[in-house]
Amino acid sequence: MERTEKAIKTVYLGIFGNLLLVMVKGLAGFFGNSYALIADAIESASDVFSSLLLLFGLKYASRPADQNHPYGHGRAEPLITFLVVVFLVVSAVVIAVESINHILVPHDLPKPFTLIVLAVIILVKEIFYRTVNKKSKETESSSLKADAWHHRSDAITSLAAFVGISIALFMGKGYEAADDWAALFGSFVILYNSYQIFRPALGEIMDEQLYDELEMEIRKLSKEVEGVIDTEKCRIRKVGMNYFIDLHVIVDGSLSVKQGHIIAHALKDHLIKKLIQLADVFIHIEPND
Repeated sequence: MERTEKAIKTVYLGIFGNLLLVMVKGLAGFFGNSYALIADAIESASDVFSSLLLLFGLKYASRPADQNHPYGHGRAEPLITFLVVVFLVVSAVVIAVESINHILVPHDLPKPFTLIVLAVIILVKEIFYRTVNKKSKETESSSLKADAWHHRSDAITSLAAFVGISIALFMGKGYEAADDWAALFGSFVILYNSYQIFRPALGEIMDEQLYDELEMEIRKLSKEVEGVIDTEKCRIRKVGMNYFIDLHVIVDGSLSVKQGHIIAHALKDHLIKKLIQLADVFIHIEPND
């Protein structure tokens, strides 16, 4: 629950930050005659909406297990991540189409003050990315990682806009469309980041075994429990921010069923105490033959 609350607070921070940036980018782009900045504002607006979806997903995923959902509601998190990816792809397509339209239609050069605005935005978004990415690692939240990549893609598109406007201003007449080319480049960056967000969420839904470090730690900790000789199969399922473990444990074959049962409970308690991200551990006892 503590990790969920931490993730939710981080999403709120992103929402308020992006709302402010939408207004700053939109106004600067309109008055500064820069579609690259307006495209940036569009992306930030999509970030706000996707963050609201993430907020809903995190709150729903934190619901406790019930009769119909014995593993809890954590699968809601990667499902919401899929929706976020859809919105990212749509915003990238809109930006690309509008960029091409602006490239084909002659227009005035961007205003020099837009460079200052962009420099501040790049710095702010990179700070946001590092903060949210750190929290995503602490909470092991795939949706929070998606939110972090939103901030990073925003920083990259802003950097592209900075370069495009700089070229337009430095080269002068005939290079008015440089910032539109920058916005077009930014749309491809957003598409690439969409895939980077989509792939791990798909792996989570499909129960891919991508947790080698956690598996090694589980096997190591298991041997600390008295009566455990070794471990055999170890299957890991990620549901939201939590993990469910199926573990086969090797014990002395001459032990009674009751003794094996006691070892299994001791092992389960030990693992959950040491690894707070584990929601439950299912242990199968194997005799040492």
